[in-house]
Amino acid sequence: MAIKTYKPTTPSRRQMTVTDYSVLSKVEPEKSLLEPMKKKSGRNSYGRITVRHRGGGNRRKYRVIDFKRDKDDMIAVVQTLEYDPNRSAFIALVQYEDGEKRYILAPNGLKVGDKIESGAEADIKPGNALKLADIPVGTLVRLPSGEMRKVPINCKAAIGQVSNIDHENVNYGKAGRVRNMGWRPTVRGSVMNPCDHPHGGGEGKSPVGRPGPVTPWGKPALGYKTRNKHHRTDKFIVKRRNGK
Repeated sequence: MAIKTYKPTTPSRRQMTVTDYSVLSKVEPEKSLLEPMKKKSGRNSYGRITVRHRGGGNRRKYRVIDFKRDKDDMIAVVQTLEYDPNRSAFIALVQYEDGEKRYILAPNGLKVGDKIESGAEADIKPGNALKLADIPVGTLVRLPSGEMRKVPINCKAAIGQVSNIDHENVNYGKAGRVRNMGWRPTVRGSVMNPCDHPHGGGEGKSPVGRPGPVTPWGKPALGYKTRNKHHRTDKFIVKRRNGK
């Protein structure tokens, strides 16, 4: 999964990078594997905003992913490679011999038309799934961090899929692209009005006007002591560092 860069035709393009989507199949997602998603916009169950700067974004549906890979000893053919708006990794639509279709996370190197399998007898190749206990000792596997490591002895965990390890290298650029992801603009408190933030108001670039910066609700932003003096006790101190 490669990272695509652009020529710096504008200031916002200069640092912008995107994932290369040229390897994806130009098809609609499988309808039987879609589920609706309700937007929360940073609100809790009471409807109150608990996470600011969230909202909008493109409408999306959840793709049901087969994480367990429990259909053992049955060949599946990769039908398509698709984009998933809910995760950084690409997904692959596979169809098993009995006609059932499932989505799986697409590891690096998987292509349309490949045959994959899960189970103890599956071959060691991209797309196949085995328990670590069934993989020969010394086999090189790629961790989610991208690091290659040999399989140790007596591992019992199920083998995981390789996600998009290049995603952390993507630079989102300016606000327009981020708004499509559901992130609303973040504004500094010093440029707000006094009614909107304690740092606001004044003429020109004014200081915060307080001993230290505070949150929009007036609490110290750099931390402060919260322990109650009346409840302090040293009965749990077995021995002090000074030996007393």
